[in-house]
Amino acid sequence: MMTESDLPVAQLTPGRWGDPARTVALPAAALEALKHLGVCRPADPADPADRPGLAGEAMELLEKLLGAEHVKTDLETRWGHTRGYSTPDLLRHRAGDTTDMPAAVVYPGSHDDVQALLTVCSERRLVVVPYAGGTSVVGGLAPQGTAFIAVDLRRLDRLVEIDEISRTATIEAGVRGTAAEALLADRGYTLGHFPQSYEGASIGGYAATRSSGQSSAGYGRFDQMVVGLTMATPRGTIRLGRAPMSAAGPDLRQLMLGSEGTLGIITSVVLRIRPRPVERSFEGWRFESFDQGLAAIRRLAQDGPLPTVLRLSDEAETAINLADPNVLGGGSGGVLAIVGFEGEHTAVRRTEVADVLAAAGGEALGEGPGETWREGRYRAPYLRDPLLDEGALVETLETAGFWSALPALKAQVTEALVTALTGQGTPPIVLCHVSHVYETGASLYFTVLCAQTDDPIGQWQQAKSAANTAIAAAGATITHHHGVGTDHSTAYAAEVGPLAIEALQAVKHVLDPNSILNPGILISPQREDGSPA
Repeated sequence: MMTESDLPVAQLTPGRWGDPARTVALPAAALEALKHLGVCRPADPADPADRPGLAGEAMELLEKLLGAEHVKTDLETRWGHTRGYSTPDLLRHRAGDTTDMPAAVVYPGSHDDVQALLTVCSERRLVVVPYAGGTSVVGGLAPQGTAFIAVDLRRLDRLVEIDEISRTATIEAGVRGTAAEALLADRGYTLGHFPQSYEGASIGGYAATRSSGQSSAGYGRFDQMVVGLTMATPRGTIRLGRAPMSAAGPDLRQLMLGSEGTLGIITSVVLRIRPRPVERSFEGWRFESFDQGLAAIRRLAQDGPLPTVLRLSDEAETAINLADPNVLGGGSGGVLAIVGFEGEHTAVRRTEVADVLAAAGGEALGEGPGETWREGRYRAPYLRDPLLDEGALVETLETAGFWSALPALKAQVTEALVTALTGQGTPPIVLCHVSHVYETGASLYFTVLCAQTDDPIGQWQQAKSAANTAIAAAGATITHHHGVGTDHSTAYAAEVGPLAIEALQAVKHVLDPNSILNPGILISPQREDGSPA
């Protein structure tokens, strides 16, 4: 059985997801279905027009600091560091839009390099954006209205240390997820962190955005794995995490985690690790309805036993993505829950979980659907590019709320998306699943598919705005694991309130007084005196 540590690091193609050697073609049935949505092929992608790169004294300064071979201004390199992998990002890329292209890309090789770089850039008012995997889907790599330098951390690629007694590992921020897992597997350990961006994302990106992976029920979110970190800021270095827990004031690790490159650049983290599992199994369970399945997984999340992976697809997602007539009762409908187990003695936990799910009305389907889902998980993102090629608009959004609010939250977000897109003449298919659970609530992840209009970016922005409004009205959070970036900054400010934003701006003003780090991302702009703009 292939495991996550067996996957290679994908060399992402600019403007297309994943390894170009592993592309996916749409099946004939899918192409026929797109016709019913009114999908028509768009114009061919355009080549990017070159823009002047960094030059003169600033360029000479960076070359002296890092070495000329580690400072790039050619079009190919800068274009490859332009924006992330949201659908609007990919559409802009296909249009040859270079408005968010960095003026230069630099490659520091150590924490000291990053620290020196930030000190110099702050003195010279040179804006910088941290870049590792480049997999942001919320505009986290495109600061608002300014020329900038992309700081590519790929040379910070070491597993620095493993403390086998404490079961921690110190890993540099530029290590990609697949590489980290392979390095740890060689020593018999795992992080257990497998987001769907796993092939491309990095350790630093996980930390900067509070990433969550498919096994969060068993291993926790990434921010729960971090016990220490080192961050370079324009004012100097911050090192946090002398002990696993402390009562020495607020936990500043949690302030830096999720800061999205606006307070500093995380250069390494100390992470909790666990022995690599000796047993692993995934199985499927069928429920008559999403509400019935929701009650069942809530029972596990609150009272246990909790499996490593716990996921529930709604009726639409089950029918389109996961249904097999031989598996789901001869095409009788219902919803599919995926339950995964890792570690020792999984048979005992499987029996205990099965008792709970059966008592809640679930029908055991065996390992077939579970293994099918597991094996296809990292292939799913590859479908977006051929869908865009055909003229479909496909995008995702996510949120989280308390258990009592989830049914209304799901209904309201779905209605908002359907109304907004149908009103533009492109009625959508909206899919939803639960992929991360907690004692008090869970996340909802939506996938939206419809035909493109002549302005697909504006089309999606209108739909996303309607969904954001519905999320806020339902009392949920604007993001569970994608992050804030620029796409969610306004909604985030409304969610936490002006006083909280002012407090964050004050921290930024201390650590980044000249506001060179990711301006406009996460934290709204501020005046010269540090007050909100």
